[in-house]
Amino acid sequence: MSDASSSGTSGAESLIVDVGRRRSSCGYCKSRRPSSISYGLWAHSLTVDDYQELLDRGWRRSGCFLYKPEMETTCCPAYTLRLKADDFIPSKDQLRVSKRMQRYLDGILDGKKPEELINELHPSEECASSSSSNSCETVSLTINSGKEEKSQEENFIDHLSELVIKAVQLCIKSGEFPQDTQLPRDAVKKVSQTKKKQLVKGSENLLYTSGISFQIAADLKRGKSAGDDFHEAGPLENSHREQGFSMLSAEIVAEKIIHSWQLLVDLPDVMARACNGHLNFYSAVRTTPLDGGNQSATLTKKSSNKHGRIGDCKMPEVFKIKKRKIEIQLKRSSFDPEEFALYTKYQLRVHNDTPSHVTRSSYMRFLVDSPLVYVPPTGDGRVPPCGLGSFHQRYLIDGRLVAVGVVDILPKCLSSKYLFWDPDLAFLSLGKFSALQEIRWVTENQRFCPSLQWYYLGYYIHSCSKMRYKAAYRPSELLCPLHYKWVLFDIVRPVLDIKKYVVLSDFSGGENVDSLTFEENEKPLEVQHDQEDANDIFPDGDEEMVDLDSESSDEDPFPLGNDAEHGDISRVLIGLKGSRVKYKDLLPVLNSSQRIFLEKQLSKYSKVVGAELSERMTSPTELELSGSLLRIASWLSHCKLCSSERILLQLRKALVSSWDAILC
Repeated sequence: MSDASSSGTSGAESLIVDVGRRRSSCGYCKSRRPSSISYGLWAHSLTVDDYQELLDRGWRRSGCFLYKPEMETTCCPAYTLRLKADDFIPSKDQLRVSKRMQRYLDGILDGKKPEELINELHPSEECASSSSSNSCETVSLTINSGKEEKSQEENFIDHLSELVIKAVQLCIKSGEFPQDTQLPRDAVKKVSQTKKKQLVKGSENLLYTSGISFQIAADLKRGKSAGDDFHEAGPLENSHREQGFSMLSAEIVAEKIIHSWQLLVDLPDVMARACNGHLNFYSAVRTTPLDGGNQSATLTKKSSNKHGRIGDCKMPEVFKIKKRKIEIQLKRSSFDPEEFALYTKYQLRVHNDTPSHVTRSSYMRFLVDSPLVYVPPTGDGRVPPCGLGSFHQRYLIDGRLVAVGVVDILPKCLSSKYLFWDPDLAFLSLGKFSALQEIRWVTENQRFCPSLQWYYLGYYIHSCSKMRYKAAYRPSELLCPLHYKWVLFDIVRPVLDIKKYVVLSDFSGGENVDSLTFEENEKPLEVQHDQEDANDIFPDGDEEMVDLDSESSDEDPFPLGNDAEHGDISRVLIGLKGSRVKYKDLLPVLNSSQRIFLEKQLSKYSKVVGAELSERMTSPTELELSGSLLRIASWLSHCKLCSSERILLQLRKALVSSWDAILC
């Protein structure tokens, strides 16, 4: 049992309402029938310790609405996914996301399309300043645009690579290369001292080289024939244009790129030349290459009034590098007009929502309202400096809000709930970038709160292709939906390729996979459910759903697993108008029919939240009994007074007043 006092929540109390089983439409598979089945709770207040335990039993929250998929019967089983931050090993794709952001901060990457590059080489300097007036404590983190992990020379090589790519894009725009020409990254490499000694005399000042011309020429020869994607001839190499793209050799490609380079770039300390198909970059003065010491590369351009002209496009020769600064702020969940404006932009452009569906009230209910009881920092190793509770993590570039991550910070984890970002910066992959920063946050705050070790990525649906990126954060674990044990994703992935719902702990050691068979009428799993983005789709607590508890069925939707203690419901905590009463204390005033009805309800509740939580979280009786309030009130009115007269009167008063409220 979790010690509530361990997180400074000894005085807090969890007050929840049992909503019961619900069936609704599915936002993942877009089924025409109500095929998504879940169990719901409404939380008026919830301690961070209790919510941590609910997460570890497969629950999630949408505002104040808590829900848990009925894994065996729902159309899209959703497994809770987590990652131990200290064990995280970034993939190549994730490293590219960080590298792309770094290039953007360094002013090398501007995210323009080729045609925009031609007409506007300078990134916009227009940005909206942050106007948040929230009075809550803010924790700020500034990422230095000059990345500390990379040497000065590596940054300069990245800069040259981006300039080479822009020169190739200029060739594409002018029609020298076809429109679908592939643009490889990391186009420039350093020339080693050993290689220099093997070159001809005069190559002492050769610093860097690129073989991108050979890649482009090979692609043209494989995929193009004379006349394909033929554009109006420009002023460069017309004689070779007549032979068609497939006839372009690496030497000719290199000459075209260098010509475009000269139109675009003026680096006074670097000379670029085409040599036998290679793009070579020489030091303009006799000096040693950059080594990360005191020597630096001059990236500032010399102003010039000259212009190069390609086709009808006027090309400025000045290329200015504009550094950017990113700031990450963590603040407690509250409404902010700037955040709501960004959310509206995101929903309209990414999800194609209509303006009538993106309202302040729905935004508040979905991403601002939270039942979590805030725990302030204690400074004793139990709580991080920001405290525990619900937060908004804001990402600002040069003061402009570009993304907001909605997260819950709990005693053992940071739980990622939702992210909305500026669609104009989609090329930065802000969803993946924010996940990397949240993992980083966990590792950095472990020294303040040693129990804070995990990063929860929300639900994982194996049949949803857009969710596959979540499992790429390795080594991740999935929660077994029956025994509530964590199992490595890489071990059970072959099983999930076969079946949607699996008792994962049965395969935790990699055994029994070959013995897995399909059930009758079950088909092999197909990847489907292509969504606009990878955010979880949350049910709305106010959404119209079918009440399954009102259906006549003896089916038990939530098997007990190994939790045998669920059979004892006598200690389930019930709320009575401010009083907390265990079910066993009500037994003297209930007859056999009343006990059967109540015990059926309490048994379901205890199974889905767990025995320990059912004894700790208060569930108001007047709401838990749902549509049977009037019948129970009628039963109680005929009960005789006994030794528990005070409890009986409280229960009758609570039930009758709640029923009157419902009728009104």
